[in-house]
Amino acid sequence: MAPIRLGFIGGAAPAMIGPVHRRAALFDGRFAVVAGAFSRDPSKAGDAAAEYGVVPGRSYASPEEMIAAEASRPDGIQAVSIVTPNDSHLRYVLAAVTAGLDVMVEKPLANSAAEAEAIARAVAARGTVLCLAHAYSGYPMIREARAQVAAGALGPLRMVQVEYFGAGLATHVETQPDAPRRWRLDPAASGPSLVLGDIGTHAHHLACYVAGEPVTRLSAELGSLQPGRVVQDYAQLRFRLRGGARGTLTATQAGAGAENHILLRVWGERGHLEWRHDRHGELRLAPLDGFPLALTRGHPLLSPAAARAGRQRRGHPEGLHEAFANLYLDFAALIAARRDGVAPDPLAVLAPGVAEGLAGVRLIAAALESEAQCGAWVALQEGEGQPL
Repeated sequence: MAPIRLGFIGGAAPAMIGPVHRRAALFDGRFAVVAGAFSRDPSKAGDAAAEYGVVPGRSYASPEEMIAAEASRPDGIQAVSIVTPNDSHLRYVLAAVTAGLDVMVEKPLANSAAEAEAIARAVAARGTVLCLAHAYSGYPMIREARAQVAAGALGPLRMVQVEYFGAGLATHVETQPDAPRRWRLDPAASGPSLVLGDIGTHAHHLACYVAGEPVTRLSAELGSLQPGRVVQDYAQLRFRLRGGARGTLTATQAGAGAENHILLRVWGERGHLEWRHDRHGELRLAPLDGFPLALTRGHPLLSPAAARAGRQRRGHPEGLHEAFANLYLDFAALIAARRDGVAPDPLAVLAPGVAEGLAGVRLIAAALESEAQCGAWVALQEGEGQPL
């Protein structure tokens, strides 16, 4: 089909994630970036429009202006990518969905469970597609790990360990000249727990995505490693999955020297698997009875889900842009299925959506409640939004 006409909300410099989304959207030729409300600063918006290849007449001062103006064009936008601070997600998602647009949005879905539930209701009412940018689930070997667990390679699950360490807040960045422009340092913008909203939801999603089960209850310790910091930069959670498996999640943005370290281990009755972000093209599978195996991206015996997510021949490296592009490929397939009124490709349904967004926000709420009770065990809200 013709490329889906895409508008961007946010994404102007110095933001890093906007250009990543743009390159991912264009990767397979399934989208064309034709419009944008890139920034409230006209100078930044103009620079971003030139970078994204958007003509000046389709660079708008606000998302609402873009949505209204594009609706009157025969070649108007059909979908949006929202790459703005967390506190704006509710407003912009609702505006887009109400206009009948499909949405790709950065995580977390919103800053509260009530906001996330409002988004879920709007998406259900309009029947539009919403994908959540948990990009790590686009890596081929994460999809292989999910397939291995689903196929019973590990037997009944016993334990899950996940950690995510970054160094962006390892120093007292609050004293730097650009601190007023760092929206993540403002809890009103970044949400009640910066560390969980920013990277903890990634770790949580990876654990549930591969295990195929939601977190049902948890005990949390939240705080800051950097003295005097207002926002939270550290989280350690103990949790239980629906099937009874125990789990731990540790995340910090204040890990001095860390280089976006992500580690996932899933243990079962008959063995365990391990995936590391710095070796994302490899999945280590260690059976209880047998030799450890190193499964690698591109191997012809991998699952269909992993094979579909691979971009290069075996032995050629891939990376974050390809993982992001896989989410956009799924996004396009889901949009096409909605338009045609047919069931979507089962492999495209692997893309995170509203349910995963709800689960992430509810995890944050439960962790905050647990922290307020000195680490007491708290049950997560049940119902719609439990990822499978």
